[in-house]
Amino acid sequence: MPTTTQMNSQNPVESPTNFIRNIINKDLEAGKHQSVQTRFPPEPNGYLHIGHAKSICLNFGTAELYKGKCCLRFDDTNPAKEDVEYVESIQEDVKWLGFGWSGAVRYSSNYFETFHQSAVELISKGLAYVCFLSSEEARVYRGTLKEPGKESPYRDTPVEKNLVLFEKMKKGELKEGECVLRAKIDMASSFMCMRDPTLYRIRFETHHQTADDWCIYPMYDFAHCIGDAVEGVTHSLCTLEFQDNRRLYDWVLEHLNAFNKPDRPHQYEFSRLNLEYTVMSKRKLQTLVEDKLVSGWDDPRMPTISGLRRRGYTPASIRDFADRIGISKVDSITDVALLETSIRDDLNVVAPRTMGVINPIKVIIENYAEDSIETLKAPIHPQNEGMGKREINFGRELYIDRADFEEVAPNGKYKRLALNKEVRLRNAYVINASRCEKDSNGNTTTVYCTYDADTLGKNPSDGRKVKGVIHFVEATTAVEAKFMLYDRLFIDANPGKSDNLESLINPNSCQSATGFVEPSMIEAEVEAAYQFEREGYFCRDNQSDSLVFNKTVGLRDTWNQ
Repeated sequence: MPTTTQMNSQNPVESPTNFIRNIINKDLEAGKHQSVQTRFPPEPNGYLHIGHAKSICLNFGTAELYKGKCCLRFDDTNPAKEDVEYVESIQEDVKWLGFGWSGAVRYSSNYFETFHQSAVELISKGLAYVCFLSSEEARVYRGTLKEPGKESPYRDTPVEKNLVLFEKMKKGELKEGECVLRAKIDMASSFMCMRDPTLYRIRFETHHQTADDWCIYPMYDFAHCIGDAVEGVTHSLCTLEFQDNRRLYDWVLEHLNAFNKPDRPHQYEFSRLNLEYTVMSKRKLQTLVEDKLVSGWDDPRMPTISGLRRRGYTPASIRDFADRIGISKVDSITDVALLETSIRDDLNVVAPRTMGVINPIKVIIENYAEDSIETLKAPIHPQNEGMGKREINFGRELYIDRADFEEVAPNGKYKRLALNKEVRLRNAYVINASRCEKDSNGNTTTVYCTYDADTLGKNPSDGRKVKGVIHFVEATTAVEAKFMLYDRLFIDANPGKSDNLESLINPNSCQSATGFVEPSMIEAEVEAAYQFEREGYFCRDNQSDSLVFNKTVGLRDTWNQ
């Protein structure tokens, strides 16, 4: 989070940097709350994405800033779409991002009895009724944004009968879809969510936490606010699409005896993250997975936290990204280059350097002794001497990248290898190309060179200038590796507008190449980040037993080129 002067938990934070901190500070100053408690309440119906990471950083970060508490609560009120797999992945993602929750993991299902009692209370007060309108009829009765709705014919059912009917719903004596419990509010309200919204529905589904104990399940808008109140949440932070629903949030708590208190929770909305060249809809991400347009939720092209992690993004970079985009009420689309800047800035400081040749051609140094291997020293990080040195091999046969050789230099500014032109091999000697061999298709296979033995770590003694530097690996000791070269998943900057995601998939979003790396890289740790010099930042894949490196990001921004 942005640096700010932090006080104790009973006092505000000085110099607030967003509107939510302003609100919290005023609440603390007025004595409305003595401490701050937030929550992160995902529904376990999919994997978390970078939009959720923004919310995680906000909720947990705010609690940390005010020395308060933040709960992790699964809003598990729709068993048809939920799974333990998602419960486990969400916990792992939160921990990986560097946050810990207060107390045990919570579930809305922990409070099913409280929700039920709350519903009975509303029925008893004449504020809720069992409605037998079909879903189609209910939509007609609801009205439109321009026209008020009309009251259900079941709206004036006596309290005693509603209590009996609701008990029948609870016991499973009524059919799924036959009826729902609705709040009795205002069918003429300008806010659609206040036109007698559904509070409970019947679902004969086995729940991942409560098994078959219940066959009625509360709606999110009913359960969420009560869950917040039960847990002592002070500031319920959610995205702007729930702005109108705040009225229902307040209505429910105001009409329940146990929760209508001065310090009850209040909801505050902030803009969700919209990121270029990706989708932030959990439903559409699930479609990508189910239609096998990606390899899974953790595909490195996915904006899921597990996908970003597999690609090589670090917790620090994602937290930094959340700080950079900030918190506001303005909906906008964030430039994906900002996310890449966050990871690039992080890895530039922490990533060890190494060399890998992604598209290799062979170089033979004709004046170097056969069967001789020289061990040279190279910095692990050129800007951080404290990281030490690494050993690299040099010999008669090397691999360089195909892109670093042209038979004829295209112009006078060309700084790579060409016939009768010198370049320096990174951390090694100056070489000069004399001739090359090609295959039947005219592609260069081998370049023959000579080297200047007096140029290790210094310029040629005769004063000639060698401007170009290319990377290499020694051929006989190099280790074969697979490189996964990822690009944006979609060709459209705003693919979320389309219902045909397949047509927008970037055909070049996932390419692979087989090349060579320094021999020490065989010991590279899974998910560990490295800068392959001149190529970009890579990490070792966490799902492969072989040596596979995923490209995280290039060395410079190419989005606007």
